[in-house]
Amino acid sequence: MLLKRWLLRGFLGLLVFSGPFLLSACAAEQAPQAVGCGAAGLAPCLQGQALIRLETTRGSIELRLDGAAAPLTAGNFLDLVRRGVYNGTAFHRVVREPVPFVVQGGDPTSVDPTVPATAYGQGDFVDPATGRARSIPLELKLSSESVPRYGMQLAAPSQLRQLQLSHERGALAMARSQSPDSASAQFYIALQSLPELDGRYAVFGRVVNGMEVVDRIQQGDRILKATLIDQGQAPAAPRP
Repeated sequence: MLLKRWLLRGFLGLLVFSGPFLLSACAAEQAPQAVGCGAAGLAPCLQGQALIRLETTRGSIELRLDGAAAPLTAGNFLDLVRRGVYNGTAFHRVVREPVPFVVQGGDPTSVDPTVPATAYGQGDFVDPATGRARSIPLELKLSSESVPRYGMQLAAPSQLRQLQLSHERGALAMARSQSPDSASAQFYIALQSLPELDGRYAVFGRVVNGMEVVDRIQQGDRILKATLIDQGQAPAAPRP
């Protein structure tokens, strides 16, 4: 089962070597699930925005979380930051060849020195209160709708054009296995615009400072500490 989950979590990293066009295959339509903010067992949603600093072995990165467009996904990330889950975790997948793709990290098991690096990418966040892994549904917000959709991949061009958050360079999004509703703690940062991932993976923020640090990250580098810098209701302009 672990091997299967690893193979599925490796979807992002493996397909890029087979050619970027495989990533743009049409996604199957799925019925939306009755989950989201307030659902039992999920993280508290983020209202407004939050600014997070990642102190890494390569330098500092600042991330802005967008609770207006992705309240559940951003709230999950913020909750894990507050719990200290990301402190000491590794960037276990860095894909720059044949073209820049993603820097991925956040596997909680990568903190454990007894876990070999070859096993990184298998782990989820396990809630100590329940002893169960937390998974959150795919969350996508269209500009024409007042609330996000959950558990539904989007493929229609008319819908993709309305996504409030897309895979631009510096986009912060959740990694997952084959199931759209299997995101937990692992995240990735897009190294270039990746429209082939739009509608299939949940973007919930972006890098607002330190993208040059992201460009320097190598596989095996670590997050020393993740901290909340600021949280507020009013949107703030990204730093140049």
